[in-house]
Amino acid sequence: MQVILAPMEGVVDHLMRDMLSKVGGFDLCVTEFVRVVNCLLPKKVFYRLCPELHNDGFTPNGTPVRVQLLGQHPQPLAENAMRAVELGSHGVDLNFGCPAKTVNKSKGGAVLLREPQTLYDIVSAVRQAVPKEHKVTAKMRLGFDDKSLAFENAAAIEAAGADLLVIHARTKVEGYKPPAYWSWIADIKQKVDIPIIANGEIWSFDDAVNCQQQSNCQNIMLGRGILAMPNLAQVVRGEQNVMPWSQVNQLLIDYSGYELFGDKGKYFPNRLKQWLGYLSRQYPEAQALFMQVRRLSDSGEIVRVLHQQS
Repeated sequence: MQVILAPMEGVVDHLMRDMLSKVGGFDLCVTEFVRVVNCLLPKKVFYRLCPELHNDGFTPNGTPVRVQLLGQHPQPLAENAMRAVELGSHGVDLNFGCPAKTVNKSKGGAVLLREPQTLYDIVSAVRQAVPKEHKVTAKMRLGFDDKSLAFENAAAIEAAGADLLVIHARTKVEGYKPPAYWSWIADIKQKVDIPIIANGEIWSFDDAVNCQQQSNCQNIMLGRGILAMPNLAQVVRGEQNVMPWSQVNQLLIDYSGYELFGDKGKYFPNRLKQWLGYLSRQYPEAQALFMQVRRLSDSGEIVRVLHQQS
């Protein structure tokens, strides 16, 4: 069983990847997307979104990291894919699943699921550019408006030479509303031979088991669920019980130490409140803590509240 940490733009940056990979249970992390338009991006862009490239593409605890690219033009994506692996990325991932309106309006992410030929062209160009020893993977949803092109899109990605496909079991229109349609992944698996990883609406051990059974996939990708339960990767493996609140609170304190270092400190209050929103799904204490800090904007005051909980 492989468990992968999902790319979540604006949520799982390198600091969160470091923390969650230290908690353990992940075989791979995928970065927030690098937006590619029509040119080869400077190295600093890759280093900013994936500082792990300075460490041979590994988090501090040794978990490999794969850079994700998002765009619509095959050749620029191929050139930037080459740059990513040259800088140390463990393969390259292609984003065909982002549901954000601003991204879709500029013809990136899930909107490309309306164009199977474009998917083929992008994956083919990237696969031809990237040396065979580096994996080229893709992430898609079941469709944009509906699921009518789900099989055709998966087949296009496979035919273009991708090594692996992650499927979020909802369309763009369905967003993140439950349920996730895991059985659709099983249906797609009957049509293609490419290895598939299931993603979407996995919040607990039981969810993971149900997903595996309905999708016919042993391997899974965890996204929002890992933010609600920081050791979910270990829980779905059957290796740990749910992390107690005392340990979660210590993670929040540790996170404050990460976030307050350098320029990113200004984002800390909103980032912490966002994380507490996810944690509230699993921990009543998180909701109570959120109520204490929701009106606070000073990072120092928020950190003092966190220490009072420990």
